[in-house]
Amino acid sequence: MSFNSILHVSNGLRSCLARAKISQVSVAAFHTSQKNDTRPKSPLPFPKKEMINNTKIRGIDILRDPKLNKGQAFTLRERQLMGIHGLLPPVIIDQETQLERVRANFRKRKTDVDRYIYLMALYDRNERLFYRSLIENVEEMMPIVYTPTVGKAVVVTDGERILGLGDLGVNGMGIPVGKLSLYTALGGIPPHQCLPVILDVGTNNKKLLEDPLYIGKRAPRITGPVYDEFIEEFVEAIVRRYGQTTLIQFEDFGNSNAFRILEKYCTASVAVAGIIASLRITKKKLSDNVFVMQGAGEANIGIANLLSLAMTEEGTPLEDARSKIWMVDSRGLIVNDRPKGGVSGHKKDFAKNHRPIDTLEEVVKEIKPTALIGAAAVSGAFTETILRDMAAFNERPIIFALSNPTSMAECTAEEAYTLTEGRCVFASGSPFLPVTYNGQTFYPGQGNNAYIFPGVALGLICFRVPHVTDSIFLRAAQACASLVTDEHLAQGRLYPPLSEIQNVSRKIATELGEQVYKEHLALLYPEPKDKEQFVVDHMYSTAYECFEPDTWDWPSN
Repeated sequence: MSFNSILHVSNGLRSCLARAKISQVSVAAFHTSQKNDTRPKSPLPFPKKEMINNTKIRGIDILRDPKLNKGQAFTLRERQLMGIHGLLPPVIIDQETQLERVRANFRKRKTDVDRYIYLMALYDRNERLFYRSLIENVEEMMPIVYTPTVGKAVVVTDGERILGLGDLGVNGMGIPVGKLSLYTALGGIPPHQCLPVILDVGTNNKKLLEDPLYIGKRAPRITGPVYDEFIEEFVEAIVRRYGQTTLIQFEDFGNSNAFRILEKYCTASVAVAGIIASLRITKKKLSDNVFVMQGAGEANIGIANLLSLAMTEEGTPLEDARSKIWMVDSRGLIVNDRPKGGVSGHKKDFAKNHRPIDTLEEVVKEIKPTALIGAAAVSGAFTETILRDMAAFNERPIIFALSNPTSMAECTAEEAYTLTEGRCVFASGSPFLPVTYNGQTFYPGQGNNAYIFPGVALGLICFRVPHVTDSIFLRAAQACASLVTDEHLAQGRLYPPLSEIQNVSRKIATELGEQVYKEHLALLYPEPKDKEQFVVDHMYSTAYECFEPDTWDWPSN
């Protein structure tokens, strides 16, 4: 790919940013004022004042704008004032009833594709109802929206490694779109402040290169210095256009590029949150544990680094913390001077002075870990022997099978609970149904990144934090773990229910607010006294705005 091609891609990016600017101006033109009355309030825990929309748009254009349209929830007076009387069925329906209709229509669809099409049509028609539906039906709707089938947030991908689907090129655009939907639904970030971006640097997918209908650049992916320069140019363009406090999340980049970005954009926080919560069950300090990790890719390296940081906060020296983490890749235990090689880059930090061991089963037998973590997408890696050994070594073994999708999980929840006699502390990357063993029902915790990223993004935007440190993600993990109740732990949950995820995001953002001012990382001044209320005031409300203007009578005197 020539340098001129890169400039062509960059010009396309600037065009995209210019369109985003126009979109933001049009949104800002919808001037609102606050009014206290008895109209329906936001479902947020700290209700906001009712918003009065004083837009000058009238007639059919109101119904064509998803930011303004509220369907049959327009009152009779609003319909008359806005010139839409007669354009809607005469029955007036409140948002609660609309929400029930959305659930019913969603559940009527027989396939996930049909459900996705239905939700996207709702998004294009009625933005607030879409996000209200997603917020109140997270467990049911989030997989449909996100899986493939005052600042701003930008989610960017180059399409190289889309979940478990590989190189999709520009066809991977659905991933940043879906991620930003979760930022709004789960973190309360206003949707008009979010911008999905895909960087078209070519594709190595032969099928796409030969497809005459493929809309992306038909050339092999660029790599090396030219790629790095392009990423730098993209970041500089974002900063020039939106300012230094814009949050940029890099999503689903390939391994070689992801490792260069990993130090700043760590995705391990949710796994560490589960580990921290599990300590209340095992009754151990974090540094009293020994970890064996199946896989040494970006996910496990991120988890290992964050665990090491957490142990140093307990007072453990960094080298001692790293010595408690053993990693196994496709060539066996990661040790110094391994005959099979492959110990380079970030793996070196966790290489041990130990004899080489080829298999995970042998490693578990020799090391006798208290915690076993898998994130290498090796289906069935946690064999019956391994799980029974973990139960033999520990009263409450920690088993985290974090690979996605379910078919690639290291073990199932049923296998983990059954083979450890119901004593394991289990979490997974994919959802599993409850498991009943010896009369007790366990609800497996799912270590979903949605617990962390929306809250982190909300906190960074609210308090204008220009630099993201690993300690921020550790604080997010600690905040998430603190919301796990004793009742949750008794049920086998290491994370709060997904239905409470907006509360989790609010808590994380508030805790980050406290931290960034202590560490002098925030650019927002003066410092808000009530940080939780400040966060809530910046969260997107799914309550409908009122289109009736403020009216008043002359004073009696």
